[in-house]
Amino acid sequence: MTIELIYQDSDLIVTNKPSGLLCVPGLSEPDNLFDRVKSEFKNARVVHRLDMATSGLVIFALNHETQKGFTQLFEKRQMQKEYCAEVYGKIEQQHGEIISPMMCDWPQRPRQKIDWHEGKPAHTLYHVLETKQESTRVKLKPITGRTHQLRLHMLQLGHPILGDKFYNLESSEKQASRLLLHAEELRFTHPISREVVQLSCPPTF
Repeated sequence: MTIELIYQDSDLIVTNKPSGLLCVPGLSEPDNLFDRVKSEFKNARVVHRLDMATSGLVIFALNHETQKGFTQLFEKRQMQKEYCAEVYGKIEQQHGEIISPMMCDWPQRPRQKIDWHEGKPAHTLYHVLETKQESTRVKLKPITGRTHQLRLHMLQLGHPILGDKFYNLESSEKQASRLLLHAEELRFTHPISREVVQLSCPPTF
């Protein structure tokens, strides 16, 4: 069991999680990123998570103060994250935003749904990187951090992420062997040193 380190100091590490690996222990799969990290960094603490199907940058704190600092950054929305995705079809607008409240679709959980009456605020920015014959590569920036937010918002836009088994159109889930969503960039103020940390890890798809 290996981990790919992107950044390391005495207070935190940042790893590149592969698609198909849980971030934390779960009932469905015994293997997970947290246990892999703990095998090398015994004081590691969870800061945030990615969906099992999503790849990319994941932070782990190495002490309580750092974990507490990251909690405050997320609560204040001072953690800047950008994702790269390959989506179904051609997006005509070069950039835009999706502001649609979300909540869990309990009969079909873990799926989420748009709900204009009881949903929690959800806000996503998108920017087209490359238009291909049958798909579009986009940069996605979540302003809020709801479960499956990027996946559901892109479906609502009519351009689901390729390989998504939960949110799809016209067999878009069959056009890739994995979910083509990758947490590519992180920018934050280090909770201990107070220096700005900016990290990038390009997708393999």
